[in-house]
Amino acid sequence: MSPKYFVQGIFAVAGIIAILAAALNWDWFFNTQNAQLIVRNVGRNRSRLFYGVLGLILVGMSLFFFYNS
Repeated sequence: MSPKYFVQGIFAVAGIIAILAAALNWDWFFNTQNAQLIVRNVGRNRSRLFYGVLGLILVGMSLFFFYNS
């Protein structure tokens, strides 16, 4: 397995987790220290939107680099 596929896999998994956390409103995800910074500043619903969009971007980047390499 080449390192580029490993990195693409990490991007895809991180994106899928972010999308699922946003869609399913996972408490364990939004109660982490890093996510709490965003939750405190913009609120829970907007942070869910932020992580959903971020997840889509990560999965999109993974697919883009997979098909263009």
